[in-house]
Amino acid sequence: MILLETADAMRAWSRARRAEGRTIGFAPTMGALHEGHASLARAAVRECGAAVASIFVNPTQFAPNEDFDRYPRTFEADRAMLEGIGVHALYLPSARDMYPESYSTYVEVGGVSEGLCGGSRPHFFRGVATVVTKLFNAVEPDRAYFGQKDAQQCAVIRRMARDLDTGVEIVQMPIVREADGLAMSSRNRYLGPEERARALCISRSLFEAERRMRGGLRDAAAVVAGVGAGLAETRIDYVELVDAETMRPVAAVDRPVLLAAAAWVGDTRLIDNILFTPDAPKEDAPCC
Repeated sequence: MILLETADAMRAWSRARRAEGRTIGFAPTMGALHEGHASLARAAVRECGAAVASIFVNPTQFAPNEDFDRYPRTFEADRAMLEGIGVHALYLPSARDMYPESYSTYVEVGGVSEGLCGGSRPHFFRGVATVVTKLFNAVEPDRAYFGQKDAQQCAVIRRMARDLDTGVEIVQMPIVREADGLAMSSRNRYLGPEERARALCISRSLFEAERRMRGGLRDAAAVVAGVGAGLAETRIDYVELVDAETMRPVAAVDRPVLLAAAAWVGDTRLIDNILFTPDAPKEDAPCC
């Protein structure tokens, strides 16, 4: 696995692979990798002729009071994981190169970035859209792989890729969970044992809501209230039922929807969600 540190070197590598007739698959990450990230990298290796991953903890998506300095950085373990999966190139840009002195250009995506995480973290999606645009410009992928756990982020990136004519196919991969149901996240390592046990109420409440919707519950307010009641031991940021494409709130479960929750467990903010399509056969229902 080759390590590439500049946009010019990354672009040259990708263009050489494309000249060989290979497609480029890309799994962007902020490091502190877990099995969820691994699933993205494996898909890129499996489906494309050349697989690229990136590690960059992006400062522009963190507010001053957030955990940028604390965010886990585990480079040697991350490199070993990606090399073991068979990733061909690892892009490691520096903050200095990504955002040089006097940097002043940002990408903002309207509509799908509003509400949910965009409501409580108004800076977040501008930082995400900007860094992903810059990564796409360096890697020049044919396909880019993102996880459903960050479902609103996926919607923002899909819209950005479409509106800016990037030509990149955005592939959304299912959430990967721990054996007890907790959605895998780099921030899970912040949790102490008692907090880790309490965090399970998030996935359990979502799974119970899914069960009730499969049983015929269609009133969005009732679905949301049920999840909220299940999160009583957390500090809720939001619980919302939204259209799975537009991220706009819905009054009834009458189309494909995303049931999303964000909550604080101790000092750690966790997010999780399920996708649900009414009247879909159980075996064909979206994975959650």
